[in-house]
Amino acid sequence: MNRMTNSIRSALLKAVQVEPGEGRALFWSFSYFFSLLCSYYIVRPMRDEMGILGGVENLQWLFTGTLLVMTAVIPLFGWVSSRFPRRQFLPYVYLFFIFILLLFYGLMAGQVAPAMVARGFFIWASVFNLFVVSVFWSFMADLYSNAQARRLFGFIAAGGTVGALTGPALTALLVQPVGARNLLLLSAVFLVWAVICIIKLSSWAASNQTEVETSTDDAGVDALGGSIWDGIRFVFRSPYLSGICLLMLLFTTLATFLYFMQAQIIRDTFTDSSQRTAVFASIDLAVNALTLILQIFLTSRLIKWFGLAAVLAIIPVLLAIGFALLSISPVLSVLLVVQVIRRAGNYAVMRPVREMLYVVLSREEKYKAKNVIDTVVYRAGDAVSAWLYAGMRSLGIGLSGIALIAVPLALLWAWLSFKLGRQQTRIAERNN
Repeated sequence: MNRMTNSIRSALLKAVQVEPGEGRALFWSFSYFFSLLCSYYIVRPMRDEMGILGGVENLQWLFTGTLLVMTAVIPLFGWVSSRFPRRQFLPYVYLFFIFILLLFYGLMAGQVAPAMVARGFFIWASVFNLFVVSVFWSFMADLYSNAQARRLFGFIAAGGTVGALTGPALTALLVQPVGARNLLLLSAVFLVWAVICIIKLSSWAASNQTEVETSTDDAGVDALGGSIWDGIRFVFRSPYLSGICLLMLLFTTLATFLYFMQAQIIRDTFTDSSQRTAVFASIDLAVNALTLILQIFLTSRLIKWFGLAAVLAIIPVLLAIGFALLSISPVLSVLLVVQVIRRAGNYAVMRPVREMLYVVLSREEKYKAKNVIDTVVYRAGDAVSAWLYAGMRSLGIGLSGIALIAVPLALLWAWLSFKLGRQQTRIAERNN
């Protein structure tokens, strides 16, 4: 048995291209992302169903509320990251979200203003997802070098995919016997494990001094310093970061268009709430199963074979084809195929490769500017595109017309992704 386990372990480490001294950090990074996405995907089906129960025609208001909350949180994060070292402020972020989870548990248990709590939960879950994942990838970009990122980020992302598979499976298994609100406690347990992983990784970084070439402090012991508004300032003064902002806006616009199409088609196809929740869970399981296979066996090899720039452009090109198909036939079967490919491609390829764009930047840019882009810019794109979608629908533009409008946006996204990938390679060469 031990021989078989060692053989599997050796084959896996070889497939991931792990070098000596990286195994422990890779395990804790994988486990960290697993716990984050497992925590989120336990509550995600609840969030999506609450969005539909509030009315598909009102989703743009929930997206706008999410943007406002996200904008309010950014200065607080800037203040914390400026005054506390990384090994302290990262656990603080997750402890804050654990507290909010427990607060929602108490409100739901007490049946306090159910409609308002439902809307608040939708907004909080949307903030929670982006914020904790953004902080995770900031930490990874800070912890690993550019060369390590190209080899390891695909496998680390697979940890999140395993969590994203485990989360909805736990929800489907436990929601009826224990009740939905009690799943919030289970979600909080996984966040506690994420804090433990942060502590372990900080200890590994301190003992190994495995920091990126641009690091200026000692393994995250010193606070970042600066102003709470530094992240915004970094974005506006750097053409590279501004380009990443535009990439994020195009990504969120197209994702929002597809999300609204999904909500409308599923609402029109299924009348029962439990059926819709089951469909959402099935989509999550299909997406995450495909993502896991791609992350373990393909992501790092794609970068090795074709280079960062070309890999960044793959998913936008595929999405352009998908929207073209939806413009011809906007039906459930086509939508499900396009949505699964888009989300799996994003999680398996686009997300880990996009995070490599930040590896070549300074530590302040990795935490402050990146967090602004991943949260405020992301949710601004969500909110603007939600109102744009609602406006097009009010003008009588159907799903086919909206899908056709999305095609050139996807091609623009592909072109920009390719340009940013080329620029990242040039910056990495210059840093070396």
